[in-house]
Amino acid sequence: MNALDLEGIVRAIRSALPKSDEPVQLHEPRFEGNEWPYIKECLDTRWVSSVGSYVDRFEKELAEYASVKRAVAVVNGTAALHVCLKLAGVRAGDEVIIPALTFVATANAVAYCGAIPHLADSAEATLGLDPAKLAEHLAEVAEIADGACRNRLTGRPIRAVLPMHTFGHAVDLEPLQEVCRRWKLALIEDAAESLGTFYQGRHTGNYGCLAALSFNGNKIITTGGGGAILTNDEELGRLAKHLTTTAKVPHRWEFSHDQVGFNYRMPNLNAALGCAQLEQLPGFLAAKRALAERYRAAFAGVRGIRYFSEPAGSRSNYWLNTLLLDETHADKRDAVLAAANSAGLTTRPAWTLMHRLPMFQEAPRMDLSVSESLERRILNIPSGVALGAGAPHA
Repeated sequence: MNALDLEGIVRAIRSALPKSDEPVQLHEPRFEGNEWPYIKECLDTRWVSSVGSYVDRFEKELAEYASVKRAVAVVNGTAALHVCLKLAGVRAGDEVIIPALTFVATANAVAYCGAIPHLADSAEATLGLDPAKLAEHLAEVAEIADGACRNRLTGRPIRAVLPMHTFGHAVDLEPLQEVCRRWKLALIEDAAESLGTFYQGRHTGNYGCLAALSFNGNKIITTGGGGAILTNDEELGRLAKHLTTTAKVPHRWEFSHDQVGFNYRMPNLNAALGCAQLEQLPGFLAAKRALAERYRAAFAGVRGIRYFSEPAGSRSNYWLNTLLLDETHADKRDAVLAAANSAGLTTRPAWTLMHRLPMFQEAPRMDLSVSESLERRILNIPSGVALGAGAPHA
């Protein structure tokens, strides 16, 4: 077996980036548009909190960009996931199928509902939930009883499937839709990382009954913190807005609330930042794809490791650029991380799989062999918009 060329990997990363003597971060926001004028308007008019014109504008423009009927802006992506699950009918004691390979917020949102994550394996072709393997697993452990899906092993209802578009790459959604139809499961998309990603020509978030976005500071556009709920169901959209604004019944002065709601409203200041960022999204995406192309070329001749390209039938935002070690070199992951970070190139592994975390180690799960392999082999490398916009290192 050939030894892994750590210096060659570092050189390949560096060659795709603009020349700089400064440390290169994994992902940084870029502010070169109307951020300051829009935020200054909020300050000048004193509309800085949860009521203001930029919240309405951001929701409208976001819905138009994603080609959905309704977008509801909230404080962060986890809050968006929580409300999506509530609106999809997830209740305490239900199970929700999620990928084991995901950020912890996916599982946490399920737990907020009093529900139990049911962990599914991922496909190496997408890095996301594997529809074919899920179908086989459900055939083994589930049944339809009284018009709903039930886990025969635990006796609990399985209420929904919550795939996550990993690092901005779309899950194979059409076969997943078919699995959900067959087993009477709600499909909710964790699209936190996939603004600007398209599957079969449609933006992610259009395939489930609901979807959640994130605008954290490391996402492709940012509102500082922030998230959004997307849906093509007008009634679900209305309920999402109502539930995230403390379930307050509209009135000129009275404080009347008709159910337990959540104070998940996005402040006007954050929405103003989001409007300015959304205006620049096409340019951000072009820069991200340019950087991806440079990485792809740089790693074409590097042995023992490969650059992960967008799955067939989709167009990715390339939120986080990803390298995959060959399985024979999986034990060298930390050596690559050490070499890259020592060279000033911020590089990180994938998240710890959910069943390895103490609060989810007893969660029901299928065979997770692909996820466990990916966990050993994934490396995320510098991916900021500015890196793609700048000229590559000579």
